[in-house]
Parts: sequence; structure tokens; C-alpha cells
Amino acid sequence: MNKRAWILAAWCALGAVAARSEEPDTMPGIEWEMLDEAEQQLLESQKDNWDELPPGRQQAMAEGAERWLSMTPEERKSAQQRWLKWREMTPYQRDRLRARWKRFRDLTPDQKQRLRDVFKRYQSLSAKQREALRKRWYQMTPAERQHAIDRRQPTAPTAPRRP
Repeated sequence: MNKRAWILAAWCALGAVAARSEEPDTMPGIEWEMLDEAEQQLLESQKDNWDELPPGRQQAMAEGAERWLSMTPEERKSAQQRWLKWREMTPYQRDRLRARWKRFRDLTPDQKQRLRDVFKRYQSLSAKQREALRKRWYQMTPAERQHAIDRRQPTAPTAPRRP
């Protein structure tokens, strides 16, 4: 498999590696022979030093390869574009993105769904509308931004008042 495919498989595993990097490596390693043929082909460039990789890294790479192999061509293309964008980011930008992902993972399922819905609505806007919206957002003061966010938050239902 070509180098680009390996890089993409590694990128798919990036989330798992980042999550595991803070905890000790208590996961069992994966023997090269335990990988199926397609996974071995995808991870071929790692074969010679596979046994030297930490067990958590082996696990993450195997999971990434499995995920890559299960993707449709469109999903692979999208993953490749995300990887290229990730590589172009500065360390500061990557840290900010990791922090946003952490905040997203900490949301409730309802909050996540609301955020996805808002994003879909944003994506459905024309490029001109999105640019105008971004421009307006950046021109707001922090207080105005917070007010806009608060205004979007649904309020908890209240019991009807008795007459």
C-alpha cells in the first residue's frame, strides 16, 4: 500500500492515540500476524519495527487501519483532505482543535445533536451568506457574542402557571 494510505490510516488512529497518550500503556500488544492481510498491506511500512511500537500505538494503528478499510471512497477522500489540513496546522491550531473536540465529547447527546443541526444549517448557506455571518460574528463584542449564544440555548420547560 502506498505511503499516503499509511499516513491516512495513522491519521484515523490519531484520536485514539491522543486519548491514550495520557494514560499508561496497559493495553496488550498486537502481533503482526494477528492483523488480517488487508491491514498488513496498509501498514506494510511499519512491519519491520512493529514489535518495537508501544502496545497502545499498535492497537491504535490496527484500529485506524480497520477504520480506513471500512471507509467508502468518498470517506477516504474526506479523511485525506482532513489529514492534509491537519498537517498544515500550527501546533497552536492543533491544540485549539483538540480542546474543541474535548469540549464536544463532553456535551450531552442532545447538545451534540443541536450543534450538528446548527452546523448543517450553516453548511446549507451560500458561501456569500457564510462569509457575511462570519464577518458579523467577528465584529461582535464578547458580550454580544455571549448574548447570541445564550439566545440560541433552549430554555428548560416550565410548569404551566395556575390562574
